[in-house]
Amino acid sequence: MNRLLSSWPILWGGIWLVSIGAPTTAQESESAQLQPVPEDTLPDKLPIDTIPKGFSTSPVAPLDNPTTPAKVALGRRLFFDRILSRDGTVACATCHRPEQGFASSEPIAVGIEGRLGKRNAPSILNRGYGSHFLWDGSATSLEDQALTPIENPDEFGTDVETVLKALRSDESYQVEFAGAFGESDSIEEVISADRLAKAIASFERTLVYGNTLVDRFRASEYGALSREARQGMWIFESAGGCWKCHGGEIFSDEKFHNTGVDFDNPNRDRGRFEVTGQEEDKFKFKTPSLRGIALTAPYMHDGGMKTLKDVVEFYNKGGAPDDPNLDQEMQPLNLSEKEVGFLVEFLKALSQQP
Repeated sequence: MNRLLSSWPILWGGIWLVSIGAPTTAQESESAQLQPVPEDTLPDKLPIDTIPKGFSTSPVAPLDNPTTPAKVALGRRLFFDRILSRDGTVACATCHRPEQGFASSEPIAVGIEGRLGKRNAPSILNRGYGSHFLWDGSATSLEDQALTPIENPDEFGTDVETVLKALRSDESYQVEFAGAFGESDSIEEVISADRLAKAIASFERTLVYGNTLVDRFRASEYGALSREARQGMWIFESAGGCWKCHGGEIFSDEKFHNTGVDFDNPNRDRGRFEVTGQEEDKFKFKTPSLRGIALTAPYMHDGGMKTLKDVVEFYNKGGAPDDPNLDQEMQPLNLSEKEVGFLVEFLKALSQQP
């Protein structure tokens, strides 16, 4: 069976089809209870070049950061290590939890001291195939994105140089960095910000989620999808028009759209506009991938939708029709309640592996 992370279905089985509830919202509280860092229960060895059903290639790494087992192992350790945060309570895995599709059940990301961030923590599954990163596209690569939480006061709440000093004082990290990147004349060169970012990015490129029931159906295993999911696929690819933004192998155009989310909020997040300053980018956010989506509730950049049905019903009504900046692709779908259910079943199948 050709797929990545083959033990994940066991690890995630039983929550494939569960819509995870949202315990609070950013508007209700300025802080939330910080979840403990999850244990690393991933397979002992993460393959770096296997291509699962649904994909034509493995993620392509930058020329200056080829993926190697040593870098992946180092990045994996860093991803689960609280040493990256100011008070030693938060790691990357705090908000990007393996059992939740490398996302979080919290509507808004929670950092040190229970501080609420600005947006929902997006899944990092299949981000090795991405061209834009973070909801507003402010990062242009996995390497560019990797260190941003460190200096965010509501996430890790520290600075890169402080983290580097802590890593340099750890003999085991000295050995691992040298093994992954090579020896240098000084400890500052052995453990640098550039190498820290490259190691984390290398690990994240292994997080490929394919070989779903949808992929197997498209590979001519026609019994892989239920009748309801097949009906949902037809709606997705025709009357629903979902493919217009959620196309391709990762089910995302990697572009930015205003779908009308949070339209009635007077303090509405301006999204992509905060990066570009272009008026036409107000309230636009990057199209998320739909792979593994049943694992990653709650939904949207504000975490305001608790279930897949909530999401489909939002699109069914055309988002927020009164929003003057609404994306032109947003139109009422006029789906029946049964058709909404079919579309939900198709989305669930994008999260199921046999």
